[in-house]
Amino acid sequence: LLLLGEHLGFDVQIVSPEDEDRELLSRFNIDLDAEIAEDRLVTRPPVVTVMGHVDHGKTKLLDAIRKTNVVAGEAGGITQHIGAYQVVVPHQGEERAITFIDTPGHEAFTAMRARGAQVTDIVILVVAADDGVMPQTVEALNHAKAAEVPIVVAVNKVDKPDANPDKVRQQLTDYGLLAEEYGGDTMFVNVAAKPGLGIEDLLEAVLLTADASLELTAPIDGPAQGVAVEAHLDKGRGAVATVLVQKGTLRAGDSIVAGGAHGRVRAMLDENGNQVPEAGPARPVLVLGLTSVPSAGDTFLAAEDDRTVRQIAEQRQARRRAASFANSRGRATLETLMEQIKEGEKASLTLVLKGDGSGSVEALEDALFKIEIPDEVQLKVIHRGVGAITESDVNLASASSDQTATIIGFNVRASNKVKEMADRAGVEIRYYSVIYQAIEEIEAALKGLLKPEFEEVEQGTAEIREVFRSSKIGLIAGCMVRSGLIRRNAKARILREGTV
Repeated sequence: LLLLGEHLGFDVQIVSPEDEDRELLSRFNIDLDAEIAEDRLVTRPPVVTVMGHVDHGKTKLLDAIRKTNVVAGEAGGITQHIGAYQVVVPHQGEERAITFIDTPGHEAFTAMRARGAQVTDIVILVVAADDGVMPQTVEALNHAKAAEVPIVVAVNKVDKPDANPDKVRQQLTDYGLLAEEYGGDTMFVNVAAKPGLGIEDLLEAVLLTADASLELTAPIDGPAQGVAVEAHLDKGRGAVATVLVQKGTLRAGDSIVAGGAHGRVRAMLDENGNQVPEAGPARPVLVLGLTSVPSAGDTFLAAEDDRTVRQIAEQRQARRRAASFANSRGRATLETLMEQIKEGEKASLTLVLKGDGSGSVEALEDALFKIEIPDEVQLKVIHRGVGAITESDVNLASASSDQTATIIGFNVRASNKVKEMADRAGVEIRYYSVIYQAIEEIEAALKGLLKPEFEEVEQGTAEIREVFRSSKIGLIAGCMVRSGLIRRNAKARILREGTV
């Protein structure tokens, strides 16, 4: 591209989406990176995300913190959408606010980070004292580590007869979280969300972590800037978005743009459904008045008039369409790693490992890290897990800070929906059924010796409805074709819940 531009007499510059957006906003005299005088800064509350394994009590913990019953209104007690709430607690003789983001798992957390939105200051990792560390606990922990935010561990359900909080502390030591009582720097707090035990200690731990590790300041005056945490289409109210103000003050009547959506703030509601006239830094509010629904993680800002926000939104939409088209045609692969090495660049290969059993995943990871690789190459594994490749894995791979990660599937597959998502995000998924084949290919890529790629093309899929026995042939599968064509003598794989 650079050579083509030079040949045609153009100066081609490769910029990140963030830089491209800054350049767009500069045309409207909006500078997101303008220096702010110290006297304009005020201390803001910490923004906390609660993460952990399903059913370990994340929402009940928030319910205990806010002393309101949000669980009762949710289907099966499982969070239906992202909510953001602010609570005020007494701490060292003063009233301190804390903003909580309640996510339906960590997918939304990483989706926001993939769009460049660093919303969270502190993560509370909820682990049930009776269950201990579970697969989603590790997944949530890896997401938090990738975002490089401090972690406070809430060991929940300590009131249960089979609770073992010390076991949780020991288990998390294997994942790099060493409790303060063991000489580490991670705060662990025993809580029981249902009866409300240990909640005050947990809130104190959050504020102590914020004061010790973070400098949380923001300007309170000027046009508002922030992030859309969640958005959806409401039947009666149209497009509504939960936004978190990060700079300035948002007021009813302001013209705002959030990603490719724009509008005028018709009303703002707090977590209790009450109207609020304005919202300052770290304050979450539900905004009504947008013309369309923004995406989770889209940045929003207030501008002078409706015309400005409309023009910004239209240009963002056009750029997103172009980027989506370009992204679907290019991706970070093992082959591009080889090219980087040949050109003498510092290259890194980032992997997400998924397998059909924890033993096989551990064996694969151990073998990969035993590969002798050149100094100019770095190998990173940002997540490993058991089970089918999920949307969460694709989100994490696309949000990797260095480059798009490659997902390695060992005896597991991705559904068609996940494959389409990976294609859109430019994430490469590689499947292996023999561990040595995976090691050989990755070693070849790391050493710059990778051979041309042989791509597996899916011709069709079918669902097994009935199995018959034949004395001459053996087992016969009666199938219903779901997509594509099933041809005679074609090779086939049988999948059960994503596992080969």
